[in-house]
Parts: sequence; C-alpha cells; structure tokens
Amino acid sequence: MSDATRVLVLNSGSSSVKYQLIDMADGARLASGLVERIGEPQGRIKHEPAGQPRRERYEAFPDHAAALGAVADELAEDGLGLDSPRLAAIGHRTVHGGTRFTEPTLITDEVVDELRELIPLAPLHNPANITGIEVARKLRPDLPQVAVFDTAFHAGMPEYAARYAIDKATADAHQVRRYGFHGTSHQYVSRRAAQLLGASPEAVNVIVLHLGNGASASAVAGGRCVDTSMGLTPLEGLVMGTRSGDIDPAAIFHLHRVGGMSIDEIDALLNRRSGMLGLCGDNDMREIGRRMDEGDAEARLAFDIYVHRLRKYIGAYYAVLGRVDAVVFTAGVGENDDAVRAASLAGMDSLGIEVDSVRNAVRGSTPRLISTDSSRVKVAVVPTDEELEIAQQTFAVVRRGAGSAEQR
Repeated sequence: MSDATRVLVLNSGSSSVKYQLIDMADGARLASGLVERIGEPQGRIKHEPAGQPRRERYEAFPDHAAALGAVADELAEDGLGLDSPRLAAIGHRTVHGGTRFTEPTLITDEVVDELRELIPLAPLHNPANITGIEVARKLRPDLPQVAVFDTAFHAGMPEYAARYAIDKATADAHQVRRYGFHGTSHQYVSRRAAQLLGASPEAVNVIVLHLGNGASASAVAGGRCVDTSMGLTPLEGLVMGTRSGDIDPAAIFHLHRVGGMSIDEIDALLNRRSGMLGLCGDNDMREIGRRMDEGDAEARLAFDIYVHRLRKYIGAYYAVLGRVDAVVFTAGVGENDDAVRAASLAGMDSLGIEVDSVRNAVRGSTPRLISTDSSRVKVAVVPTDEELEIAQQTFAVVRRGAGSAEQR
C-alpha cells in the first residue's frame, strides 16, 4: 500500500465546517474538529488531535476560505498538514446528487457545474457543500477530491418506491421524486449490522432507524436500500427534532389560503418550528424524558406521537421486506435513548421482535444486540460513523483511479 493513506473528510455547512483526518491503513482518527459561526463577528474553531487535549480559539472567519485555512493551520501544527505526501485525498459530504450522482464521484470542473444545477433540490445544503469543495480544490488543486452523496445509497430504490403518484410529465420536468437522505449512515450501519449478525450484507434484511435531530428509516434488503422515509427533501417521514415529517399536503394549502401564511413562512414552520419542538417546546429528547418523568403531559404527548410514527414505519418496512433479520437503531437518539427503543418495539412479539430490558438499558460505544436470546428478529444498536464511510468511499475511488492509471 502507498504511504498516501490519509483522507481528510470535510462536511461544509452554511456557517460551519466539520472535519476528520482518517488514516485508511488502520482506520485511525488522527484529528477532528469543527469551525463554527463562519461569517459572524466572532467564530470558533475546536480542534482535537488524537491522544492530545482539545484546542479551541475564537476569531473571525469571514468566509469558508478563512475557515479551511484555519483547519489547515491546526493540522500543520500537529504535523498533519495538507501538504503532507501521506494525504491521499479529500472527501466531501455532499447532500444531494439527484439522479445524476449515484456513487462517490471524483470531482472535476464539470462535476461542480452539475452540482450547481442541483441546487434547487437542496438550496440549504448544496451551495455550502459546493463552497467547501471549491475552497479545498484551491488549497490542494493537485489532490484527488471526491464527492460522497447522502442520496446515493437510496438511488437504487425501485421506481415504485421512488415515484410519487403525481403527473409523470410534471414530476420529470421538475425532478420531483423520492431521493432519501442520511445515505452514508444507512449504508454504514446496515453493513455493520450484518457483521454483528455474522453474515454478509447480501444475506440479511434489516430495518435501519437513524434517529437524531433529523430522523429517517430505511428498508435494506441484501445490502440494497429498497425504501426510505425521507423523500424529495429531508422533511418527509418520521417526526424529527424540528421537522414535521409526514403531513397531509393539503395542510399547506389550508395554511396559505385560510391562515394567510406565505410559502416561505410555511416552509419555516414545517422545517424549523415543528416536530418535537413544535409539539412541546423542546427538541432534545433528554429534556423531554426529564419532563415526562415529572409528569409533563405535553412532553408525554409529543413522545407518544414520535413513537407512534416510528412504529408505523417499522411495520410498513417489515411488510416491504417480507423477512426481517434485524431492526437497528443508530444516531444520537437511537444510540442513547433506551426509552425510545423500548416504546417503539413494545408489543411486537407476534412479529418475532423482543427487546431485553436489561440489555436495552446498557450504554455502550460499540455495536451490540439488545434483543432477547429467543427473539427471531434481532434488535441492535450500531453507532453510526458517517465520516469513516465517506473516507472509505473516497479512498476506494482514489485507489481505483490509481489502479486504472497503472494499467494504462
């Protein structure tokens, strides 16, 4: 293996950049960090080298170029600079690939142009992703850079799962279909779940529940996503921290016509002031749990609505898959909230799903089973690692490219 085995993973948001430097020789994290409040009077960078104390500093980062420059400086201080010959590539988390990008893609000028054309599908995310790509390419124009798409894992869904039942010509003209998101997490977790079961991904059917502030479910048959809860945007599906999830589309017309709300106001309502926050004023499940323990009826109702929607999707995806080998929880809520896990699977004994209350109550940072020994369908908690998945996919693209060059 070449000495160039490191991959820098960048997740560029509108006002932040998250990053991790991973050595693909052994999967070790060499450094990680976050630049936040980009464009504000005072920003902050938090940098954590492996095995060393975290460093923080406050300063203004007027744009992403300044932010990524700060990242480069922090890495250089640890001897991990972007000019290192051991850096093999930079992998970029990219939210929306539409129907054009269905696998990790080596970034070129043409690819960037096509990503710009997809901005209407992800106006809040793709512009920031593109900015991060452009700045990183200027910093290291000689280095392979790869876009890894949140939508890619779901791109293989059958058409009957991806299509909405609206006029086909209109849908095609405006690219209206179900794309799904959190794809790198669902791909990583479904594969790790298969390993936990001692099987290959091709041999198992799993329901993956990615439950964080954003939440999504997927039905994965033999390593391939056949359905997922998010759709054209991340708004569809489960109840989330601030997003409504599934709602009658006519509610939008009603709020506009009767409530006098503008389209932008309704957009903000459904994406930022709904979900658990809209129902009870909190979107932190830990705080909601505390309030329930104190007898707060509003928090209890919000929790019950959250769990009810989750149970509906579990049942639906059980029917879609026909045979389920495991139900898998991941992300912040999925990995840490035993009450959500227990409530969402309660009373499913007839489906072969039985949760062991003692195992469910145990906290841990490694993949683990929380089902009873007799449960026909296993229940697992698998911590997600989207950065590692992005790094692995990026490195695979680079190695394929190197192999092709050697063959030529």
